[in-house]
Amino acid sequence: MEFSLNSPILFVIVGGILLLVLAQSVFFLIRAWQAGKEIGIAKSKLRKAVISSAVFTIAPAVSILMGVIVLSKKLGLALPWLRLSVIGALTYELTAAENAANAAGTSLSDSAAQVSGSQFLNITIVMTLGIIVGLILVPILCKKIQGGMDKMKKKDTKWGEILTNALFMGMISAFMGLIFTDIRSGLSGWIPVFIMLISAVCMALMGLLMKITKWQWLNDYALPICMLVGMASAIPVTNWIGG
Repeated sequence: MEFSLNSPILFVIVGGILLLVLAQSVFFLIRAWQAGKEIGIAKSKLRKAVISSAVFTIAPAVSILMGVIVLSKKLGLALPWLRLSVIGALTYELTAAENAANAAGTSLSDSAAQVSGSQFLNITIVMTLGIIVGLILVPILCKKIQGGMDKMKKKDTKWGEILTNALFMGMISAFMGLIFTDIRSGLSGWIPVFIMLISAVCMALMGLLMKITKWQWLNDYALPICMLVGMASAIPVTNWIGG
């Protein structure tokens, strides 16, 4: 049987998993609604909370959709759909998939090369096992780490903020390094850097616009807007450098 990235059996498996996740979401939505009624919250407020939550899930869904589109060109639709619909994160999935693809002898950016069954399996295992580590470590270590940070903040607020910012910058630095990996290969290696700068300028403009107009709702849409701007700018920048 010939291997296919978009085999119907893959969609059946992914569809079953996502139906289970949706069932859990509906279950907890019903329980939350019942709990709200029990403590005396008016139905109008409950309805407003549900509607506002549903509306503001559109913003992160746009960025997730972008990730599915990017990964689907090389990995088919089923796997990216699954990975980014449950516990996957766009920054992690792209990095894990690219590293696994390189180790398997291919690349996500090389659209001409077809992914074999063994390569697809290796990429799937890396993407899945990598994210599972977080599920295991969070319930074991998160409470202790959070408790230690809270104690530090109580003792010294300034150092507590420095530690929090340092942890965040350390996480960002891990992804920032990938942007500069090819800068020695010529001007084409600077394309990711240029796209990053364009996206950063766009995010700064979003922040300035929110400050001027007081449109706090824009905060939920700033990320997908900047992602779309960055992806759109990649086309002219790549053509300009390539030309």
